Amino acid sequence: MTSRTIRRRTVAVVLAGGTGQRIGLAIPKQLLKIAGKPILEHTLQVFEAAPDIDDIIVLMTPDYVAEAEKIVTRAGLRKVSQVLAGGATRSETTMLAIEAAAARLSGDEDCNLLFHDAVRPLVSQRVIKECVQALERYRAVDVAIPSADTVIVTRTHGDDGEFITEIPDRGRLRRGQTPQGFWLSTIRSAYGLAASDPLFQATDDCSVVVKYLPDVPVHVVMGDEYNMKVTQPVDVFIADKLFQLASTTAPAHSGEEVYRHHLAGRTLLVFGGSYGIGADIARIAEAYGARVYALGRSTTDTYVENPDDVEEAFSRAYAETGRIDYVVNTAGVLRIGRLDATDNATIREALEVNYLAPVNIARIAYKYLSETQGQLLLFTSSSYTRGRAEYSLYSSTKAAMVNLTQALSDEWAGDGIRVNCVNPERTATPMRTKAFGQEPSGSLLSSEMVARSSLDVLLSSLTGHVIDVRQQDPTTNRVPGTGFEQALASILHEQADTSS
Repeated sequence: MTSRTIRRRTVAVVLAGGTGQRIGLAIPKQLLKIAGKPILEHTLQVFEAAPDIDDIIVLMTPDYVAEAEKIVTRAGLRKVSQVLAGGATRSETTMLAIEAAAARLSGDEDCNLLFHDAVRPLVSQRVIKECVQALERYRAVDVAIPSADTVIVTRTHGDDGEFITEIPDRGRLRRGQTPQGFWLSTIRSAYGLAASDPLFQATDDCSVVVKYLPDVPVHVVMGDEYNMKVTQPVDVFIADKLFQLASTTAPAHSGEEVYRHHLAGRTLLVFGGSYGIGADIARIAEAYGARVYALGRSTTDTYVENPDDVEEAFSRAYAETGRIDYVVNTAGVLRIGRLDATDNATIREALEVNYLAPVNIARIAYKYLSETQGQLLLFTSSSYTRGRAEYSLYSSTKAAMVNLTQALSDEWAGDGIRVNCVNPERTATPMRTKAFGQEPSGSLLSSEMVARSSLDVLLSSLTGHVIDVRQQDPTTNRVPGTGFEQALASILHEQADTSS
C-alpha cells in the first residue's frame, strides 16, 4: 500500500478588531472605504480569491459584527464561515480564533492558520501562496521585508529627550508583515504555555512561538512593499492611491459552453460598436446567441454624446427584447496636443465623448440593469495613472472613468449591478492608427483579444475593478507582472516616452 500526503486545510483568520482611534475615526478603520469599498471587504476578497485558502474566519470589533456580516453577504464571500467578536487585546482575539478553528476539527486533525491584519488590504496572492507552501515544511511562518531605513535604539535621559544607544546592522533587520502562518497545533501549544505566564504580552503571533516554543523555527517568506498596514491618516491616502493604480488581470478566457450559457438570450448594448474593440465584442457575443445592439455614428447614427440618442437606443432594445443584461461603452476620441493650442470645439468634443457620454450611458442604464442585475463595462487607458504632456484631455477623462467605475460599483452594489473598467494595453484600433499611424507588427494587442477579455469580465462576478488586458511574454506564455508591477511599468514606460 502506498502512502500519500494529505493536504491540510488552510484557514485564513482575518483580524479586524481595531477601533480606528489612531486615525481619528468614529468607526473602526477596517470599515473605512478605499476605492469604493470598505478596507475589510478588499482584504476578504483577496483571501476569497486565493486557491489555497479553504475557509475564512473574521474576528471583528464587537460592536460592529453585524456590519461585517453585511459586508460578507453583500460581497458574496462564500469562504467566510464565521464572523466572531474579537477580544480586548490582539492576543485574546488570536486565542478566540484558535479555539474557533479547533472546534471545527475532529480527533487529532490539524490545519494551517494564516493570521492576517484586516487593514492590510494589499496583500498579494504570491505572498499567500508562498506562506501555504512554506507550511508544508515548517510549523511557523512569518512575512517580512528588508528595512530600507536605518533603525536606531534610543533611551530617554531625564528631561533632555532621547539619545541613541545603538544602531543595529540594517542588513539583518526586517520589517514584519502579515499573514503569519502556523500549524494549528503549534500556535495553540504556544498560547497554552503563554497563558501560564503572568507577564505575557504580545503584539504579534510569531513572537509567542519564538518565546514559548524556542525549538520551533519560524521561516520567513519575503513580503512586499505594497502590503502596507493602514494605521495612520497618511496611510489612508497612500492606500487609496495604490488601489487606484492597482489593477486586476483579466479573467481566464471562458470555454465555449460558458460563453453560450451566459450570452444566449441575453441583450447586450455596445456603444462605440461600429469598429475596433466594440465591433469585435458585438460580433463575438452575437455568435454565442446574444441579442446585440452595436451602436455607433457610422452604422446606427448614434452619437454617444447626445443623451436623446442614448435613451432611444436603450428604449428600442428593451422594447424588442424585454431585457438589457450588459452595457459596454468603448466609444472615445483621442486628441493629442498642447492644451493652450487646443480650440474650444476640440475640448468640448473630448469632454462630451470621453466623459459626459459614459456618465449619461451609466445614468440611463441603471433602471434596465437593476432589473437583470447586469453589468456596465467602461474603458480606460494606461494613461489614467499619470497625466502626460499633450495628453491632458485624454488622460484626465480616462482617470475619470476609473473613479466613475469605483463610485458606481459602490452605489449600485445593493441593486446587484456590477460595474468594471477595462484597461487594455496599446491596441490596434482605427482610433490609434489615426493618431499614431502604422506601428510595428506585433507591438500592439489585437482588438479581438481585448474583446474576448472584455466578455470574460462581463461573465465574471467582479465589480469595482480595473482589469488589465496585456500581451503575453512569448518566452513564458504569461502576462508580465500584475497589479502594481504593471502600473509601475506603465508609469516608467510613459516617462521614458516623454523624455525621448
